[in-house]
Amino acid sequence: MTITTPDDFTHRWRQPPNFPLDVPIDYMFLPAADVLDHVRKDEEVRFTILGDDDWQVRMDRTAAFRTAPLEEIVTWPFRLVHFNLSRFYHDLLSGFQEEVMIPWRTHLSARGFIWQRLAPILFLSTEGASSTYHNDNSHGLVWQVHGTKTFHSYLDPDKHLSAEAAVIGETTGEEPPEHDAADRHSVTMRPGDQLWSHALTPHWVTTESELAMSVTLSHGGLCHQGCFSERELALRAYWDKNPSEAWMHDLRNIRY
Repeated sequence: MTITTPDDFTHRWRQPPNFPLDVPIDYMFLPAADVLDHVRKDEEVRFTILGDDDWQVRMDRTAAFRTAPLEEIVTWPFRLVHFNLSRFYHDLLSGFQEEVMIPWRTHLSARGFIWQRLAPILFLSTEGASSTYHNDNSHGLVWQVHGTKTFHSYLDPDKHLSAEAAVIGETTGEEPPEHDAADRHSVTMRPGDQLWSHALTPHWVTTESELAMSVTLSHGGLCHQGCFSERELALRAYWDKNPSEAWMHDLRNIRY
């Protein structure tokens, strides 16, 4: 069921499974190929060349990724992420702060939410690419912008990975472990679709179109009227025992 009202969101945000939602935010992005061509040259971009080609082919493509012709790049299997989109607010993402981030922060604040960090993350990938199997320390509002991806998680994450194990990073791997397909919760996302991804829940994402682009609004330390999500309580307990790590590693388990 797609969550469409603030009250429904307030009731559902604290507990898995992930759910589709419809947030009234709008922004006209540049074409995905133009975004790729811009961000691939930025010094803070992270990317991984994938595929069954031999090691030398992947190394050559990695070296050429920033400068090779764009029409060639989009035929390579790759995944790309950029965590610091504020670098592009003056050009590539002009108006994004005013049209997306400020309205969403205002919407949350008006309904009693607070947070430590709320920032957008960009993901680009080509057909056949898959993210790693991982969990994030932050809640994500996943917003599909271009192309098609499928967001895979579990109906009952506790059955596959406890919150305590997620906190210490036992999730990360290139492939998900073997599991019963009936336990899986997979949501295919097309342009304009949105999904709430719960903090500390294991998941992986596959790309189903030639080029796909999504933006995730990542919410670190999200709290509603004094209440954190149930799985994030394990993170708080860990930080209570390891205070030197608190608030320092909000992105440490994000892999793509």
